[in-house]
Amino acid sequence: MGFKIDDLHHVSVIVADTERALDFYRGLLGLPVVPDRPDLGYPGAWLALGSRQIHLLQLPNPDPVSGRPTHGGRDRHLAVTVDAIDALTMALDDANVPYTLSRSGRRALFCRDPDGNAVEVIEKT
Repeated sequence: MGFKIDDLHHVSVIVADTERALDFYRGLLGLPVVPDRPDLGYPGAWLALGSRQIHLLQLPNPDPVSGRPTHGGRDRHLAVTVDAIDALTMALDDANVPYTLSRSGRRALFCRDPDGNAVEVIEKT
């Protein structure tokens, strides 16, 4: 083949309001903002996630937001790991962010950001 794709660099999610999305990703989940995002001609933010990133793109959403499955595991989603899922569930409860537990039996949950993007959070073992 001549080449090898060997890692994931970033995942992009479309948001309606960057600051509102940052309240979730930075404020609730604790992800730091990458300060060197270039001017791309539209608002957004890049967030560090280990050696990878989540890119928030404030653009018109071409996908329907309503009608998505209640359980994020049945929808396209991004997945991250956490060291203490019980502490996360308390933070989600305090912020009134609904979530469902993983149906796989793992210590994991699914929630949605303010724009309906599904996020899976898996406790590291």
